[in-house]
Amino acid sequence: MTAWGEVEYTAVRELRGPLAVVEGVSGVGWDEFVRITMESGEQRHGLVLEVDRELAVVQVLEDTTGMDPDRIRMAFAGAPLHIPVGPGWLGRVCNGRGEPIDSGPPVFGDVHAAVGGNPINPVRREPPSEPVLTGVGAVDALTTLVRGQKLPVFSAAGLPHLELAAQIAAQATAGGEAFSVVFAGMGLTHPDAAFVRDALEERSAAGELVLLLNTADDPVIERILTPRVGLTVAEHLAFTGGRHVLVVLTDMTSYAEALREVSAARGEIPARRAYPGYLYSDLASLYERCGKIRGQPGSVTVLPVLTMPAGDITHPVPDLTGYITEGQIVLSRATHDRGVYPPVDALSSLSRLMRKGAGPGRTRPDHLNVAAQLLAALARARQIRELADLVGQSGLNRTDRRYLDFDETFLQHFVHQRSDELRPLDETLEAAWRVLLTLPRSQLSMLPAELLDAHGAKETPEETTDRTPEETPEQASADNSGSEAAK
Repeated sequence: MTAWGEVEYTAVRELRGPLAVVEGVSGVGWDEFVRITMESGEQRHGLVLEVDRELAVVQVLEDTTGMDPDRIRMAFAGAPLHIPVGPGWLGRVCNGRGEPIDSGPPVFGDVHAAVGGNPINPVRREPPSEPVLTGVGAVDALTTLVRGQKLPVFSAAGLPHLELAAQIAAQATAGGEAFSVVFAGMGLTHPDAAFVRDALEERSAAGELVLLLNTADDPVIERILTPRVGLTVAEHLAFTGGRHVLVVLTDMTSYAEALREVSAARGEIPARRAYPGYLYSDLASLYERCGKIRGQPGSVTVLPVLTMPAGDITHPVPDLTGYITEGQIVLSRATHDRGVYPPVDALSSLSRLMRKGAGPGRTRPDHLNVAAQLLAALARARQIRELADLVGQSGLNRTDRRYLDFDETFLQHFVHQRSDELRPLDETLEAAWRVLLTLPRSQLSMLPAELLDAHGAKETPEETTDRTPEETPEQASADNSGSEAAK
């Protein structure tokens, strides 16, 4: 018998990658926590993946390297993995299993919670309705993050998604209300892990951050556990502690690859690109743990970051993530190559809950109108740029050439900011106005006249001044009519 009061099993049939197959078990259930004792006295831990009559498949959290199947003992806890939860996590730096790596003591809490979590009762869910301001202008103005939302960042190798994730984690606020961040890094290189620790040091010292770091040389099973530990900690801080919590998960592609590796070790039939067929439901079990509960002040907001292999947005991980989440922030290599940070592709990005968390009484009365006008003008500028590639800029009228200038001004004077710059929303929207006012007033049709007057928008130029010297009045009129039709 063990200290747990449970039987120890020694009949380990096989060790296969991160898995151990135990026979002769009785009364063992799925997802049960396991303690593994080696001959040297070293202890490792595991979770039950599958039970078939008297056989149990256990995934070993620290991997099976150095284990001898004839010289290990396994004790089953009779319950899923639980961790202590509470404010004791704030300010701590831990590995993917929640063990401290900051030279501090173990994290203690008066309450323990299962890392698997519990779904929020749909009847008790409250629709998201207030913003989380990130201090990143392009995100706050055009794809506003709302408390309780799940909004992923789609990126590709070589783009600064980790820098953006760290910046958001360091700067995000909830309008002066109690706010915390849980940052869960998966499969990070050691330089990346050091960068994250340095970037978030101030927020950690302020007792507003929980940092979980799983590095690339850590056991692959730990990578599967990391987001679940982070979300379990966040749920207690939010729904018991009354805080608004932002959970940043990066990189979810590393998580999915770990899931694929474990699936292959179990001998499961692969689905698309060798990922397990249950990838969708597994991702949903993580993303759907965010939200707000009616009658409780806290909220959990999830910002997953994932890299698209070869920039392929149809890859299973971004594809399935898009079905579960409420929009996406897409990073563009072309924008990055133009020296713009963050390289957000505004026309490919979307926050489906933005209208719930922005506008009068939440951000600014003109916010939604300005965002809509920016996107409409940007879409028109992209159309004109494609036309200019065909006919040359000499074939464009004056207004169309101003749209090309608008496109460059938008990137350099609105999107671009320093990676350590906290940009207030008022400053962001004023920058948006300055960019919009580079266009003629006649092109700002999505903004009310009173707003245009308040910001000094110039009157629409006469048609005679809106044409190239070689154009006849009839040609200029036709060009302007075509532009209006294209809108």
